Amino acid sequence: MAVKKLPVAKAINESLRTALEADPKVVVMGEDVGKLGGVFRVTDGLQKDFGEDRVIDTPLAESGIIGTAIGLALRGYRPVAEIQFDGFVFPAYDQIVTQLAKMYARSLGKIKVPVVIRIPYGGGIGAVEHHSESPEALFAHVAGLKVVSPSNSSDAYWMLQQAIQSDDPVIFFEPKRRYWEKGEVNTDAIPDPLHKASVAREGTDATLVAYGPMVRTCLEAAAAAAEEGKSLEVVDLRSVSPIDFDTVQASAEKTGRLIVVHEAPVFFGAGAEIAARITERSFYHLEAPVLRVGGFHSPYPPARVEEDYLPGLDRVLDAVDRSLAY
Repeated sequence: MAVKKLPVAKAINESLRTALEADPKVVVMGEDVGKLGGVFRVTDGLQKDFGEDRVIDTPLAESGIIGTAIGLALRGYRPVAEIQFDGFVFPAYDQIVTQLAKMYARSLGKIKVPVVIRIPYGGGIGAVEHHSESPEALFAHVAGLKVVSPSNSSDAYWMLQQAIQSDDPVIFFEPKRRYWEKGEVNTDAIPDPLHKASVAREGTDATLVAYGPMVRTCLEAAAAAAEEGKSLEVVDLRSVSPIDFDTVQASAEKTGRLIVVHEAPVFFGAGAEIAARITERSFYHLEAPVLRVGGFHSPYPPARVEEDYLPGLDRVLDAVDRSLAY
């Protein structure tokens, strides 16, 4: 059994390496992904081992990166395009939502576009404007795109493998402030389905649902709550589109309370869809309304105050207390 302890960034690197070795049609492309190995060194060493035709340094032109990736996919390749930072994706938004997301339906299923777009996202690294966004809800709202976000090294490795193998376009959001956190990766394992949520911690009093960078925050909140005699279940959503509502529903009906946590602003965030859907499905099983914890409806702030913006332990535990008070 091949078990390694890897940081999330290294797990993604290993996953890309495995995909490049397994399929000559897989190409990696993006700004500084080659010689530099990416600004976070996620693609370090890949160009050296696979050459400039497989690991391609592109111009600083996100629309061109995604447009080229679509063209490559139409010619039978499986491009993995990196957007260097979350806030840089918007010049490519038109290509993604009007071309990439629509090609399969437009061709009545005859054309497949197996493009993966890797996007480091979220805050917590002290970055400047346009480097700490959480735009996942914008893409989840667009039919034709799959949107996923791993929270740990094992999921980072396996979910990227599954995304590359998918015939549908996948937006792969990487929680950049978790890049250096280590976890076990079993490269011989049979992974869960790409869009299946997982129960990261069992509990009985309330359910916390999160994905990406907030899963660790929720696990820390559950550990802190346990010291006060409260038992919190933590569900790692893993996929934002589609959403595994069945797993969330089962947990919410088990505990009777649900709190959804994400870094993105609460207003029109993924938590709103989850809250509405679970309320519809489980109204008579709930002991309290579904609550949401997230960022504020404001532009991402300067680094010195980002800890006040980001949902942390106290905001999550406050929501738990409010839920339990009903």
